[in-house]
Amino acid sequence: MLVQIALRIRTAAWLLAIAIPLLLAGCDGDGEVAKQPSTLERVQEEGALRVVTRNSPATYFQDRNGETGFEYELVKRFAENLGVKLQIETADNLDDLFSRLNQTDGPVLAAAGLVDSEGRKSQAQFSQAYLQVTPQVIYRNGQPRPSRPEDLVGKRILVLQGSSHAEQLAQLQATLPELKYEESSAVEVVDLLRMVDEGQIDLTLVDSNELAMNQVYFPNVRVAFDLGDARNLGWAVANGTDDSLLVEVNHFLALVEENGSLQRLKQRYYGHVDVLGYVGAYTFAKHLQQRLPRYEQHFKQAAEKHKIDWRLLAAVGYQESLWQPDATSKTGVRGLMMLTQGTAQAMGVANRLDPRQSIMGGGKYLALIHSGLAEDLEEPDRTWFALAAYNIGIAHLGDARKLAKAEGLNPNKWLDVQKMLPRLAQKQWYSKTRYGYARGGETVHFVRNIRRYYDILNWVTQPQLEGTQMAESGFHVPGVNKTIPPEDSTQL
Repeated sequence: MLVQIALRIRTAAWLLAIAIPLLLAGCDGDGEVAKQPSTLERVQEEGALRVVTRNSPATYFQDRNGETGFEYELVKRFAENLGVKLQIETADNLDDLFSRLNQTDGPVLAAAGLVDSEGRKSQAQFSQAYLQVTPQVIYRNGQPRPSRPEDLVGKRILVLQGSSHAEQLAQLQATLPELKYEESSAVEVVDLLRMVDEGQIDLTLVDSNELAMNQVYFPNVRVAFDLGDARNLGWAVANGTDDSLLVEVNHFLALVEENGSLQRLKQRYYGHVDVLGYVGAYTFAKHLQQRLPRYEQHFKQAAEKHKIDWRLLAAVGYQESLWQPDATSKTGVRGLMMLTQGTAQAMGVANRLDPRQSIMGGGKYLALIHSGLAEDLEEPDRTWFALAAYNIGIAHLGDARKLAKAEGLNPNKWLDVQKMLPRLAQKQWYSKTRYGYARGGETVHFVRNIRRYYDILNWVTQPQLEGTQMAESGFHVPGVNKTIPPEDSTQL
């Protein structure tokens, strides 16, 4: 018995000898337990914000200029606000995204166009909303249009695996047991829209912002009806983590909402639908396939010669003539680039109705304007000023810049000068300028439209494979059809 008691005493002493240093290791110099750093503190200590997202046109992708996308640009601003580097990683699908977010050593934030749905409360904690979207049922033009949930029965329906739309359909299935649908982790929204456009499936569900981003690529897709009310998009952090990062995210989102940078980003990525309109967007989609392939090489040759982006030149051509080589205006400008007789002669264009000559002349003219602007104009504003001068002339543009300066605005910023251009059509203002009256409001629309066409051409000519599973599956992502089709009969 005494031996056993002695053994227990020695064992207890040994355990105590080990425990005390371990306890002291978790204390500061005053003997208090050391506080573990919060998520935000760890991000700041590491100097990097690790973010998981989706590889898609509405979230994150790479184009000729590098990384871009609505979610990317917004979260990049957040990282800059924190004073840390941004480290992006992409998930192959939504299930993979939430799995990574909840890994112990995984990314600390998900910025991927995520709907803050009830079903996702168990997967993550969501920030305040930065965008509202509406879930929409999409069908193919020419097919019977569904108008209510009951019309979904008997249709071939495919949605993203793990999406809020799959969640909606599962809830709907409780009241409509005969409703059938499939989920896939090997596709992205662009693929779902393409499959509807080509008739491979009957219906899909996408959010309104995703449709706005992609509808110009698919002339046959239409909205059948909204499936429910508008819902919030938010960024997400893992469940069970402290709320330090989430608090900072909410502070940042409130800040960018207040200073207008969030709205400008929304306009940059989703504003083309407001500018083009529903019909205009689909018309442009059709012309991308039917007209642009005939002239794409001419645009590229002219752009290479004059050191400008061929997509920008093509966007100008579409704004001017809808890519119609025989276009003629009431004022006598003619051809695909709608050159005046004097400009055509100055640019060496003998036949304005020859598309190659017209495009080459338009490219030369735009390049001359761009290089002739004031040296203190920097990009990207310099390009927008060049477009404005292409339309209204350098002299009137100079008047608008002077008006901007007189109003305390920045004459080197397009956002400021475009506010002054409409004044050139108002006597109280143009009477004070050197060159007088001009239809400045039209110039604002001219530049705005070209910027939207240019954005779309950048997206459509930079196809992205959404994750490794997409690459393996061989799904097609939208791009300009290189096969030259027969001329369409519609003259718009």
